Amino acid sequence: MPAHPLRAATAIAGLGLTETGRVYGRPAADFAAEAVWLALEDAGLEKRELDGLIVNQGISGGPDLSLALQLGLPELRFCTQLNAWGSSAAQMVQVAALAVASGMARDVACVFADAPLRSGEGAGAAYGGPRGRAKGMAGLAAAYGYGGPIPWYALAAQRHMDLYGTTSDQLGAIAVSTRAWAAGNPRAALREPLTLEGYRASPFVCEPFHVLDCCLVSNGGACVIVTGAERARDLRRPPVYVHGMGQAHRFDLGRAERDCATRTPGVESGAAALAMAGCTTADITMCQLYDCYTYTVLVTLEDYGFCKKGEGGAFVEGGRLGPGGALPTNTGGGELSSFYLWGMTPLSEAVIQGRGAGGARQAPDNRRILVSGNGGVLNHHATLVLSPEVV
Repeated sequence: MPAHPLRAATAIAGLGLTETGRVYGRPAADFAAEAVWLALEDAGLEKRELDGLIVNQGISGGPDLSLALQLGLPELRFCTQLNAWGSSAAQMVQVAALAVASGMARDVACVFADAPLRSGEGAGAAYGGPRGRAKGMAGLAAAYGYGGPIPWYALAAQRHMDLYGTTSDQLGAIAVSTRAWAAGNPRAALREPLTLEGYRASPFVCEPFHVLDCCLVSNGGACVIVTGAERARDLRRPPVYVHGMGQAHRFDLGRAERDCATRTPGVESGAAALAMAGCTTADITMCQLYDCYTYTVLVTLEDYGFCKKGEGGAFVEGGRLGPGGALPTNTGGGELSSFYLWGMTPLSEAVIQGRGAGGARQAPDNRRILVSGNGGVLNHHATLVLSPEVV
């Protein structure tokens, strides 16, 4: 079977990460601009060489297409704004890869920034309640106390527990393994050791979720630059090639035959990306998965086919995902322990690992890296297969 024409035709050649976490007093657009400058420097590119820009804004508003003016880019061959929540980062890379492969642009910056944290307010205030007044039937959820995404994901996790016997300790195993990776990441917000006992002792937010089942909230920005594979080899940093990509979207209509809580669009998205890359899960040496909640990791592993449906709980036990485990996953500490920049968190770590630049946390085998993005309440999914190898 011939290789897909887009396999390894493009690569990520630049990465820019600003300071993240409780960084106050800066609007999201400033983080975005800094991230682009850092990515250009990282790639060894001049600003004038950038001819493509894709912008993704978080919940705090900005950046938007006016970022081009802020950056001093009066002329671009390709410019757009994209938002599918946490799946946006992987989708931006996909769109950029298509633009580069088609000749619409040569060097495309994909940038995300957000600044939901405010001094004197808790992290829960950023995502904790409805934004704006819900009208009609949409107001029922708020009337019953469903504020923000946590209750919906908690329901999904509880559904998985009820159907398959998944336990809280199995979710905790994901939190523990992710924290173990964070210890080797100087950028990680939470680096102190975590045990299963410590996980159990953390308070509940919305059962079955403890605090430690839920991601951080961060201010900051990130950017990657996508270019052609041949051009990437002549730039400053080792290229990380895009071998496969896919996306899928599904919406819960409330029908009994559609169990959107335990079968996500990752099934279709993952299969498409693996097929384009010409590999299977057996060839994947590392995962960088969207971990807004521990359950998101578990269900994504199932839907990608690393284990059968309902066996995710057993699969993540025993340190399989942690340092020294058979499937290194979220090696920078993920959104649970490092920082939360939507899909840029797993994507940036994939680039770092693909370059072999992980330092103390570098996984031993970086040949095939599977990256996921998840948006909405398990509604939007995007997948990438990245590799430092051309073939």
